[in-house]
Amino acid sequence: MSMNSQGRPTRAVADAAKDAAPTLTGNRALQIEEPLIFEFGHFSGAGVDLPEPRGEVAPGERDRLGGLGRAGDIGLPGLSEPEAMRHFVRLSQKNYAIDMGPFPLGSCTMKHNPRLNEKMARLPGFADLHPLTPQVAAQGALELIDTLAWWLKELTGMPAVAMSPKAGAHGELCGMMSIRAAIDARGEGDTRTRVLAPESAHGTNPATAVQCGFKVEGIPADASGRVDLEAFRAKLGPDIAGIMVTNPNTCGLFERDIRSIADAVHEAGGYFYCDGANFNAIAGKVRPGDLGVDAMHINLHKTFSTPHGGGGPGSGPTVLSAALAPYAPIPHVVVEDGVYHLVETRRAAKAEGGDSVESFGRLTAFHGQMGMFVRALSYMMSHGVDGVRQAAEDAVLNANYVLARLKTEMTAAFDGYCMHEALFDDRFLKGTGVETIDFAKAMIDEGYHPMTMYFPLVVHGAMLIEPTESESRRELDLFCDALLSLARRAKAGEVDGFKAAPVFAPRRRLDETAAARKPVLRWTPPAPRQAAE
Repeated sequence: MSMNSQGRPTRAVADAAKDAAPTLTGNRALQIEEPLIFEFGHFSGAGVDLPEPRGEVAPGERDRLGGLGRAGDIGLPGLSEPEAMRHFVRLSQKNYAIDMGPFPLGSCTMKHNPRLNEKMARLPGFADLHPLTPQVAAQGALELIDTLAWWLKELTGMPAVAMSPKAGAHGELCGMMSIRAAIDARGEGDTRTRVLAPESAHGTNPATAVQCGFKVEGIPADASGRVDLEAFRAKLGPDIAGIMVTNPNTCGLFERDIRSIADAVHEAGGYFYCDGANFNAIAGKVRPGDLGVDAMHINLHKTFSTPHGGGGPGSGPTVLSAALAPYAPIPHVVVEDGVYHLVETRRAAKAEGGDSVESFGRLTAFHGQMGMFVRALSYMMSHGVDGVRQAAEDAVLNANYVLARLKTEMTAAFDGYCMHEALFDDRFLKGTGVETIDFAKAMIDEGYHPMTMYFPLVVHGAMLIEPTESESRRELDLFCDALLSLARRAKAGEVDGFKAAPVFAPRRRLDETAAARKPVLRWTPPAPRQAAE
């Protein structure tokens, strides 16, 4: 029997479960088999009693639905309340969640966030605020947005911030549209056409630049996983519009030459866009404005509360340097005589700031994402500047602890310390017959969601782990023990077990290629059976 350091049996139990006879129900003790709601629902009825509609449309009169009334059955299953409740509870039990254990996805910052922030976002006046509420009736919300904007400018050392962007990529678009507007205002829109993007940048960066009409040129990484400074300088020229650098980059490394890169781009007449998706590694420690950054988006939903997918839309405010501030989108919040209001037109922006204000216009229909604004400000105010700084320090400390423990059996992609996430490659699996995907599936049997696999693309068989600041040493030790045990099993030749994993999951291993290319998105009722004649 194979044991991990905590004494929990792993391999022998898995073998027993695999060989056990199937049950009549499909259930396995507390692991309840759950069919599609269409498969057990009753199409002939509903879970509630509804009165028959009264009244008829008189001949020649138009019915209230404009002729669009339903002619046939709606096609949805009807269930009693207990059936509906049990169905969705059982489905929820098949999902891994941050409330069950660590979520080690690198580049995603899936951390626990205080429930206080959720409580604040649900306060009346914030949770039920309508986008078309008159500004006179939304003074508290506008003050909150203005206060949050002040915090973001203080933390980044930047003079302006656009609060409209709804997510990280939307924030990138805002920053690059500001750069495009600044270049056009200089009369160089036709000549400055190239944007540089390192191999270690987030994949959305080049896509955003292309969407703004630029041509993208890649910059290779050096042996340390950072921007190759000489290759970068060789690509500079009078047609450079800017560079997009993720810092810390997707390899979990801080770009040591960041100031030199910024100075060189500015000297060439371009602008420096920094992808701030990994700002949680340096918040309170480093101000991007001091590094020469002209624009940077901040993922409020990653750095300042609510993990990806944890509360609806994200939020990606974009901070701007003095050179780009005049081109920021509208609207923005101003306060006059204690009254907050939105500047919503270019004309009003010019009247307020002078003829130099050349906003590129409105980025989105409504101003930002109120739920994320409330959560982020709650996070900042409850932590304070020192708490935000400690969160960044703890995230980096935890990542380096994981790196130090795992590199005894797994292979670190680069030498030295990391920032907030630890990157490994698949060299330790060479010759074992076990692949990166097999390792990931085996992690599921150990009770863990796999880390980010095969990303970044610059590292073969990449495994990117971000423990975040919210994990204790006990949780990290258990996680590391599980991965070390799997690495030893792979090296011991236990290939069959890896190829069969996951054994304990509600569903076995899928044909992921077929699922991605030929997904079955619609339930089709089975053909009726006919009795034999």
